[in-house]
Amino acid sequence: MRSISRRAALSALAFSTLTGAAGLAAAADWPSKPITLIVPFAAGGTNDILARIVGQKLSTQLGVPVVVDNRAGAGGTLGAGIAARATPDGNTFLMAAIAHAVAPALYKSLPYDFGRDFDPIGLIGTTPNVLIVNPSVPAKTVPELIAYAKANPGKLNYGSAGPGSTEHLAGELFRAITKTDITHVPYKGGAPMMADLLVGNIQMALETSPSASPHIKANKVRALAVTSAARSPIFPDLPPLAQAGVPGYEMTTWFALMAPHNTPAAVQERMQKELRTVLANPEVKTRFAEQGVTAGNMTPAEVRSFVQRETQRWGDSLRSAGVKPE
Repeated sequence: MRSISRRAALSALAFSTLTGAAGLAAAADWPSKPITLIVPFAAGGTNDILARIVGQKLSTQLGVPVVVDNRAGAGGTLGAGIAARATPDGNTFLMAAIAHAVAPALYKSLPYDFGRDFDPIGLIGTTPNVLIVNPSVPAKTVPELIAYAKANPGKLNYGSAGPGSTEHLAGELFRAITKTDITHVPYKGGAPMMADLLVGNIQMALETSPSASPHIKANKVRALAVTSAARSPIFPDLPPLAQAGVPGYEMTTWFALMAPHNTPAAVQERMQKELRTVLANPEVKTRFAEQGVTAGNMTPAEVRSFVQRETQRWGDSLRSAGVKPE
């Protein structure tokens, strides 16, 4: 029995050594062709904006093109499903977002398991959302908006990038706390949603800072508050919702780079290193700051724990708000 156990142990060691050597060899040759960065929302939204900033720098550092591939649909789950099924060779990554931590509470079934099918590379960044309304809405403050919504039940439509998107979550939380009758209108991304808001087809949104900022500065929409616990550096004049008539409200949108599970460990470690370099780049920090985004600073293990906490938190919040899976 001892000899069998010893042979088994030696076989396992040999397999581990060969696997490790193969992984190192893969890392040494990687990358040898363009890398695809799947963005699971339409072009022009915050996820897309940040992916292109990061992808450009990664391309320079890695010496190969980093191609942003927009796969919008189903609140970000369509693109995530495509990424989960991709060959785990280091040539495909996913620009994940808070929507993917929330999806299990919104959908009865998903084409992937976010915790099982992806390995975290790093947190890209975080940003508050901004409560904005079309200028046709008479409200100038949050209390006025709440009063208007209660006086006109069912007449205010709020847009989102799709079920489970950050705008959807923010809107549902607002509706639940304020007890207002507002209607969710989902789109395939933040950009088409914003286009409809600008022309008045919908009346309000709780949009991410990078997508909302240009339209706020151009006075095309009216900003009333931010969703973070404290004031945002990019919108210092806007109060947090929690201090403007929506007690207990707090939400921060986040974005993370993920690899399909079983991507070689050595490749993941190389990408983790390259991403840290990108996020520490002064130019990237400046561009993020201009968008109201704080660059991420988490280890892969910390990202995994963070996502697990977010999944639990939003699942509990949505169930409390009476939101049922579709």
